[in-house]
Amino acid sequence: MKENVILVDTNDEPLGLMEKIEAHEKALLHRAFSVFIFNDKGELMLQQRAAGKYHSPLLWTNTCCSHQRDGESNIAAGKRRLMEEMGFTAELKEVFSFIYKAPFDNGLTEHELDHVMVGFYNDAPVVNREEVEAYKWMSLENVKKDIEDKPELYTAWFKIIFEKSYEKIANYNLTK
Repeated sequence: MKENVILVDTNDEPLGLMEKIEAHEKALLHRAFSVFIFNDKGELMLQQRAAGKYHSPLLWTNTCCSHQRDGESNIAAGKRRLMEEMGFTAELKEVFSFIYKAPFDNGLTEHELDHVMVGFYNDAPVVNREEVEAYKWMSLENVKKDIEDKPELYTAWFKIIFEKSYEKIANYNLTK
């Protein structure tokens, strides 16, 4: 089944739908989301992308991310994908959004208006092996240091989100 993304302008106003791969080939701005799940210790659940992913395989990233479907709210999309990838659901709150552009070696480019959501969960996920190779919990300070020491182990968008919004994510996590 072909998956569409929602093309948007810089104000997140929908412009139409396009097949996901075509939007990434043409580097067109589209709506996306990133979910950050924390536990009661304040640790972030990271996922390692599955080896079979068409870009960024085996790299570490935020808990899950994807694209909203036509007519689907940001929160509903985040909950859907959290269940599809990590096997659980959680209450999510949208914290902020921003635009980024990240080209990949395979000729595709992520150009996304990314809605960042945060939630809380304390148990082990039941990961979908087609999507996720592994998971781990890390403190934000340890994630920050690991990205500085070994940036090649992390997805492009996660490094951008983390750099641009470390304070927002850290502050939100402390006020749950």
